[in-house]
Amino acid sequence: MELRPYQAECIETIEAQPPGAFLAQMATGLGKTVTFANIPRHGERMLILSHREELVEQPRKYFNCSYGIERAQQHSHGEEVVSASIQTLARRLSDFNPEAFRLIICDEAHHAAASTYRKIFDYFRPEKLIGFTATPNRGDRVRLDTVFSKIIFQRDLRWGVKNGYLCDIHCRRVDIGFDITAVHTRQGDYAPGELDQAMDGTADAIAQAYRDMAVGATLIFAVSVHQAEEIAKRIQGAVVVTGETKNRSAIIDAFTAGEIPCIVNCMVFTEGTDIPRVETVIVARPTQSESLYAQMVGRGLRLYPGKQRLELIDCVGITGKASLCTAPSLLGIDMDNVPKRKEKDIEGDLFELPEKIEVASDSPESWVKNIHLVDLWAQEMKYQTHDVNWFKMPDGSLVCSLANKQRMTIPCPDALGMVNLPNGSRCGMQEALDRAYLTLIRDHQNDRMLWDLQAVRKWGKSPATAKQLEIIKKRCKGFDIANLSKGDASQILNRLLNEPKKRRGA
Repeated sequence: MELRPYQAECIETIEAQPPGAFLAQMATGLGKTVTFANIPRHGERMLILSHREELVEQPRKYFNCSYGIERAQQHSHGEEVVSASIQTLARRLSDFNPEAFRLIICDEAHHAAASTYRKIFDYFRPEKLIGFTATPNRGDRVRLDTVFSKIIFQRDLRWGVKNGYLCDIHCRRVDIGFDITAVHTRQGDYAPGELDQAMDGTADAIAQAYRDMAVGATLIFAVSVHQAEEIAKRIQGAVVVTGETKNRSAIIDAFTAGEIPCIVNCMVFTEGTDIPRVETVIVARPTQSESLYAQMVGRGLRLYPGKQRLELIDCVGITGKASLCTAPSLLGIDMDNVPKRKEKDIEGDLFELPEKIEVASDSPESWVKNIHLVDLWAQEMKYQTHDVNWFKMPDGSLVCSLANKQRMTIPCPDALGMVNLPNGSRCGMQEALDRAYLTLIRDHQNDRMLWDLQAVRKWGKSPATAKQLEIIKKRCKGFDIANLSKGDASQILNRLLNEPKKRRGA
């Protein structure tokens, strides 16, 4: 297979590294599997680790050597390339010599900090461990510096579209009415049986979304075989594809030829299937997994004659505290601070969504909620914020409002927890927080009522004053001022009076 220039560059970069553990990020559709399959093995063995069992078999087609499987009832037998399920291999380490593999590839490497991965990494002694991921890695979520020493290659979704390797993405949202507030999480995603039950009765709404929004050849991702069949019944000419479907290639050929308008599938086309004709992807399979979401969307990112862009339709519902992936997840952007009443506005060109989310997040509801979000984040990541009143932006950066419309900003840390500061220096996130605090203490004592959380909290939970409410009501049209505490009102007024107007969506 002839490699694309960036794939060859990635391989050359890997080859040039000294022994160690390194991270490479390549967006879905840019061919990370093809890339790691072509890394020279120099006559020695390679191990491929996958987080999801359905991905273990898929790299096989890119290799022309012996290929073994470690998954469930399948065992390898000394093959040149071994592809393994993380969960299975962790139980079978004693079957292998610690020096069995010169090269280990960790697919979906954003999971690599988990204890199961660490058990495997600690056991083997490869010359190189290379982590590949298709999703934007943010060190404010999971830090990977305990595994990888350096990010050596990055080609993200924006790069792929800009350079003509992937098509543009137009995003739509439709609430089909399901409620997964009570659905439990199993191994990092919604429990399948509970999810299927929660989605029962949504087939009519999904079919209507297809009729109202879909353009051209459409691929729908359903949560179960049952749901896929129910959806297909309601769409003329639709065909169901499941793991039991025998004539899969014939269906894809007919779909590509325009004879089948819509395929409804259940966890079949998440990765490795090339169907460039897809013009619309409807995600009706809620997930917390950014990698799974990216793989579903990735089925529609290929270029095809006459195809202008991918229409991406997210079927969303009530999620409570759950982290439902939607289009902004492709860019590593959070929706946590977007008020419910503004979520419907987060539509349009994918690369315009971050600005829309930032505007929607800059609202009184978000300002009040943000203190709690930052506290939780700092506890989870074990960071000391020194009680600075940081506002966490959708891209993971931190902003502190100061007097005279000034701001202090700490950019989002990368996957290794490192921050590129505005002055050109680079340091860990905790050091960036420490430096910022020292600067505030030294240069902004007069602004302490703005940036010191203790000063904000001293107002307590007593009701907001009439004067506070009067200003907020005047400046924040449509915002419900009932039940505001003095502390909440103080936080809102700090933002209103000290943030540039163009930054606010209040």
